[in-house]
Amino acid sequence: MKVKQLILATAGAMAVLALAGCSFGDAASKVPPTATGSLESLAAKAKCKPAIQTDTDTIRQAICTNSDGKFVLVTFSTDRGQREWINEAKDYGGYYLVGRKWVADGSKDLVTNLRGTLGGDIEIGTDHHAHGG
Repeated sequence: MKVKQLILATAGAMAVLALAGCSFGDAASKVPPTATGSLESLAAKAKCKPAIQTDTDTIRQAICTNSDGKFVLVTFSTDRGQREWINEAKDYGGYYLVGRKWVADGSKDLVTNLRGTLGGDIEIGTDHHAHGG
């Protein structure tokens, strides 16, 4: 009888933790505050030298390569411009690390690793298996 009570108490405690949004070994607790700044400052934090592809008043985009691989780093002048870009880009699939007025686009592993440096939230695009040519 005491074993059954212990099991029920343990299960109840785990349910309370789950409902509270806690988990054992929560990786999110290792995410730093979301980085801010220019494309160059974000690239420096990500340990890459940006190869600028687009440089306008509203959007700056660069190809970056660091020890984890190659990714696209984009900064925006407005939150709305950023959200419009993300919504359109997500139609093509992919993984996006999203910060305040910036996005890093790369592989799942690269984006996950980059999050440990830049913070932010990961968004996943829609996976279209078949595209018309």
